[in-house]
Amino acid sequence: MSLENKETKLKSQNGNGKKSKNCKKVGFQHWQAIAVLMAAYDILVANGAYLFGLWARFDFHFSEIDPQYMNAALKFVPIYSGIILIVFTSYYLYQSIWRFASYRELIRLFGANAVTFLSQVIGITLIFQQRMPFAYYFFGVIIQFFLTTAIRFFYRFILLERSKHNTNKYSKKVMIIGAGEAGQVLLRDIYHADEVEYKVCCFIDDNPNKWHRNIEGVPVFGGREDILTAVDKYGIDLILIAMPSASKEQTRDLLDICKETGCEMKLLPGMYQFLTGDVSLSKMKEVAVEDLLGRDPIKVNVTEILNSIEGKVVMVTGGGGSIGSELCRQIAGHNPERLIIFDVYENNAYDIEQELKSTYSNLNLTVLIGSVRDSRRLNSVFEKYHPDIVYHAAAHKHVPLMETSPCESIKNNVIGTYKTACAAMTYGTKRFVLISTDKAVNPTNIMGASKRLCEMVIQSMDYISREGRQDILPNLSGHNDETDSKRLFMNRKIETRTEFVAVRFGNVLGSRGSILPLFQNQ
Repeated sequence: MSLENKETKLKSQNGNGKKSKNCKKVGFQHWQAIAVLMAAYDILVANGAYLFGLWARFDFHFSEIDPQYMNAALKFVPIYSGIILIVFTSYYLYQSIWRFASYRELIRLFGANAVTFLSQVIGITLIFQQRMPFAYYFFGVIIQFFLTTAIRFFYRFILLERSKHNTNKYSKKVMIIGAGEAGQVLLRDIYHADEVEYKVCCFIDDNPNKWHRNIEGVPVFGGREDILTAVDKYGIDLILIAMPSASKEQTRDLLDICKETGCEMKLLPGMYQFLTGDVSLSKMKEVAVEDLLGRDPIKVNVTEILNSIEGKVVMVTGGGGSIGSELCRQIAGHNPERLIIFDVYENNAYDIEQELKSTYSNLNLTVLIGSVRDSRRLNSVFEKYHPDIVYHAAAHKHVPLMETSPCESIKNNVIGTYKTACAAMTYGTKRFVLISTDKAVNPTNIMGASKRLCEMVIQSMDYISREGRQDILPNLSGHNDETDSKRLFMNRKIETRTEFVAVRFGNVLGSRGSILPLFQNQ
């Protein structure tokens, strides 16, 4: 079938294109039927409450009720019924979802009953010039408030109790660590979420005053030393840590205990979510590498550093990697003249390219594929773009893999750094920054040793650039033609001295060479 025929058929099915299946008229809903019944109930109990008050005033004998009081009360019934509908509707008492009712709905009920009470007092007095007995108003407002509130919260109570006791549907048994306000809010959210088949079995809290007591029927089992016992007793599958004010050390200590249970663990992100009321099961996050670190992550003020790249041509080797891509994100936000991403792995390069294009539409971005071990490719890139600053992040980082492939580690890390540095010095790059690692300090493995050699290369290149000793450059290009780095450097008049520096990173959280993601999986 051709595209035109398909469009014609679709239009004919949707009423010549004017209506679609998603726009069909919605019929009378179940909640609307309930709202009608609720309105009828409110009218009945509201008027009945005041008539009961009049009946009680005369010792529950209809024959003794003063006719003037009865006539005024009965004549006001239709007026009061209309007032009930208007006021209760304006307070959204017929549109609320009562299975999620809370103190806010209770406040609205109180306000609506207060308004209707005033209308009762003022209406009868002004319209019928009749002052009713005190008992009429006293019993009327109390009974009306109690009955209109009870029917609504009774529905919520029934659903809540049914969800508590319907044990056949639970797929996961939950322990909440933290019997404070955050834990209580989380408990209520779990009870209200019917699609989540969780059962909260117990709380854990370090406050002894809360032990052996209950929160909405859920026992506070004990302190953190009782976690393993509680897990065995209740068969816990999921542990939720609802302690937004806990320090990193406290969180780490709890995780150390909880990991012995083998249970799934989730954390409340922090105090901000608690203070804004954004506490729910869906907001609980998985245990992250920051939580396993046991201290606050070191945050560097990079604003001053990155401001120096504004208006400069910046090149990042290994720009598709975990560290290189983050460098690219930071650089892209500080208005470089051009950002060059150089990477041998096209998938990573493509991902960061698409991300930066969607985030920074005005960024002058160039993504190039190539290896830092290829002298010809490097020289052609530097000759064409003349980068002012180079961040050299291209490297093999996985310690175990480099132990089994030591030659590749040396070729890519050491030789690749040397060739990139030569190209940078040859074409007048102002600053060359090597991204190194703390494993280069007294290295105990091939990867650390290779990065230490990279630092030594950078130190040597800085000396050569400062002293103009290009004659001592070794030829590692593998080519005996005009692309030889040493020959290029000797034949060019270099007016700009290249500053070579190296920076050591510790465990970069979440990077592909870090051990922390392995801990997170475990």
